[in-house]
Amino acid sequence: MFRLRQMKAADFDAVAELIFLSTNAWYIEHLGHPIFQCGSEDCRLFCEVYDDLDPGCGLVAEHSRTGFIAGSCFFHPRETHVSLGIMNVHPNYFGHGIAGRLLARIIDEAEGLDLPLRLVSSALNLDSYSLYNRHGFAPFCLYQDMLLNVPPDGLGGGGGEGLPEVREAGPSDIVAMGRLEFEISGISRERDYCYFVENGSGLWKTLVAVGEGGGIEGFLVSIDHPALRFIGPGVMRTEVATEALLRAQLDRFRGKAVVFLLPAGEKGLVSTAYGWGARNCELHLGQVRGVVQPVSGIAMPTFLPESA
Repeated sequence: MFRLRQMKAADFDAVAELIFLSTNAWYIEHLGHPIFQCGSEDCRLFCEVYDDLDPGCGLVAEHSRTGFIAGSCFFHPRETHVSLGIMNVHPNYFGHGIAGRLLARIIDEAEGLDLPLRLVSSALNLDSYSLYNRHGFAPFCLYQDMLLNVPPDGLGGGGGEGLPEVREAGPSDIVAMGRLEFEISGISRERDYCYFVENGSGLWKTLVAVGEGGGIEGFLVSIDHPALRFIGPGVMRTEVATEALLRAQLDRFRGKAVVFLLPAGEKGLVSTAYGWGARNCELHLGQVRGVVQPVSGIAMPTFLPESA
């Protein structure tokens, strides 16, 4: 009934509506509220970002007779791994095996490149967890989704004393960012760093924390868009570098609600976020099909482009 094919630019509006309907349907049914507070057209953001980074790395499940798009997903080949991006199935076709077929196709892509396949998935959605688990994925980190309504005047109240200097990232930082993430997480994604720093869309902000010797102790990215106000991805050597970068990124979102993911084991950072007024809104799992290096610092993943 359904055939899988490469996503085309002409599909972006239909896929945006699918992402909006499918994601909100699950959240409304299970948690009592929608996740997207924007219009469905704003979800074109996912198609556009993945197409900017990797043209042709989106898939759709299309009804063979009507042409109706009932499923979609994205994948993102990187130097050290492949990432699985947001996957959606239309609510009318839940349980028809569409997600499993999409996932199997992307597993084939990763195996063809002989690379691990990584993703960030909801720990609350047991259907998706079971799907990934049956296909050989195993969790390696638990993240707390922290939602913070940033006051119009910013965090205020001091508390930032003794933190490292934070500045905007530039093209000359890209190599150091790559080395840092490879050291801490064992992954590399230089095209992503270039995309964030160049910021052709004006949506991204990339900051680095500078150590006493002038070296980079961490970097952190954010996006401000109606479909996604989010801080991440980022990697940092230390808790103080993470706090400095988070404080600086939060200042961008004065008067807005923003989400960021903190590793649940980083008790000090989680406590600091609670002190700012953040609350838990969900839990996510970093999962991998293949080999994973233990994180030797602090990693904060994102949903676009998805990373873990």
